[in-house]
Amino acid sequence: MRYTLFFLILLFAPLANAAPVAGAPPMPQFTGKQSQDWLNSRPLRREELRGKVVLLDVWTFGCWNCYRSIPWLQTIERKFDGRRFRVIGIHSPEFDYEKSRDRLAAKIAEFKIGYPVMMDNGLAYWNALHNRYWPAFYLVDKQGRLRFVHVGETHTGDRQAQLIDQEIARLLAE
Repeated sequence: MRYTLFFLILLFAPLANAAPVAGAPPMPQFTGKQSQDWLNSRPLRREELRGKVVLLDVWTFGCWNCYRSIPWLQTIERKFDGRRFRVIGIHSPEFDYEKSRDRLAAKIAEFKIGYPVMMDNGLAYWNALHNRYWPAFYLVDKQGRLRFVHVGETHTGDRQAQLIDQEIARLLAE
């Protein structure tokens, strides 16, 4: 199913891979409440992120489009370091083997991910976002509102990365 959706996204990429979020609803409260639900962080709450621009990365380690986007995520994390910007991974697995905390921790170490990652094994956060794609990138403004969503593999310097960089800079300037 994931690959069918990916190819449909590619087919309609100019139309479907970037969009403002209608009505700018509030970012959903994180569904991972326990320390075992988070890697690289204690459990976070939405309120702690007020005043920061947040990029939510909805991914799963079995998705090659997701892990091929990680170098870009690390690049923008460094680019906007110190500017009230935060990347937060939302690991929403498709398959049972991706639900293992130990396997996820090993992949986080392999990919050298330093930003917080919340495990979303029951897809509660995925559903709260009304998400349908891996990877999906949600930009949240300083007031905690979902402002933009981008879908699909992203690389440093490509068109989508440039657009997201511009949107982050615009949200930081607000």
